[in-house]
Amino acid sequence: MADLLLTDVSPIGSVLIMGAGSIGCYLGGRLALAGHDVHFVGRPRVLDHIRANGLTITEPDGKTGTLPADMLSLHEDVPSGLGISLVLMCVKSSATPRASMALARALPIGTLVVCMQNGLHNAEVARSVAARLRFLSGMVPFNVAEIGPGNFLRGSGGAFALEEDDVTRAWLPTLDEAGLPAATHKDIRAVQWGKLLLNLNNPVNALSGLPLRDELLQTDLRATTAALIEEALSVLASARQRTVKVTPVPTGWLPRLMRLPTPMFKILASRMLRIDPRARSSMADDLALGRRTEIGELCGEVVKLAKSVGRRAPRNEKMLGLIRYVELTALAVGSPDRGPTEPSELRKTIESAI
Repeated sequence: MADLLLTDVSPIGSVLIMGAGSIGCYLGGRLALAGHDVHFVGRPRVLDHIRANGLTITEPDGKTGTLPADMLSLHEDVPSGLGISLVLMCVKSSATPRASMALARALPIGTLVVCMQNGLHNAEVARSVAARLRFLSGMVPFNVAEIGPGNFLRGSGGAFALEEDDVTRAWLPTLDEAGLPAATHKDIRAVQWGKLLLNLNNPVNALSGLPLRDELLQTDLRATTAALIEEALSVLASARQRTVKVTPVPTGWLPRLMRLPTPMFKILASRMLRIDPRARSSMADDLALGRRTEIGELCGEVVKLAKSVGRRAPRNEKMLGLIRYVELTALAVGSPDRGPTEPSELRKTIESAI
């Protein structure tokens, strides 16, 4: 297995990862391997794993890079006085207000914070509670899974999207050198909606109990995701909300593609299936750990947009309710008291919600 090498570069400023979960550890790990000064703020569970094992970044091609714990700056609270040039906000969307206020207490006025979370409104929420900092939006195109204590696997590929700004453009070469290629976009909301459409597969994956690749090879599970996306596309059209594709497949083609027979799907969606066989959705991880999910930032956003144009989105409403029910069970007993949902039953439930 090849290794990712720690390099020695001239950093353009220190980076703070606010939310050292799977995405945060991967992004921070790539930047640290590229020689940048990176500070991680996270939960004790994750930080303790890194303190004991170091931080390992694993790529889909099997290459790995490990940073020993004594080379890492790990914090349970936001540190002050570090001269942070960039913050990558990677907390769950529900934690955005609290995290933003913590950043505002510790960092200088005007510090750039790029919200890299799922959902549409994290930057706006952050500005409303911490106006002294500068919040912009970003989009992470791939999923990351924790495959062992302190070991974070990127399951798929793609380039970051950052809200266009002089400062974000200045960071592009640095991110690219760290193996994090990115592009800036004037209409970042259209990009976020494009990613949200793909993320409508997250609750299907979470309920299936399967790794992502295995789930995508199940005809009924793909049909379930197709029904959610199809409904969302109809709502977006009614609201005249533009989307930008974040995969080689145009967003309007996704439902038709996902309803193809599996042998044909495997051929036409070969790039979509370039996923590590261990990769799962972040929602699956959240349910396994008995945590609240971001279903409100996914299906919930489709439901809200539908209401804003005098419509309903019953299939996304149904999925929102299903995940909320499993969340309540998980929070009550510590882990979801259920087995995987039968693919055919899940498809019938969503398809019939009209």
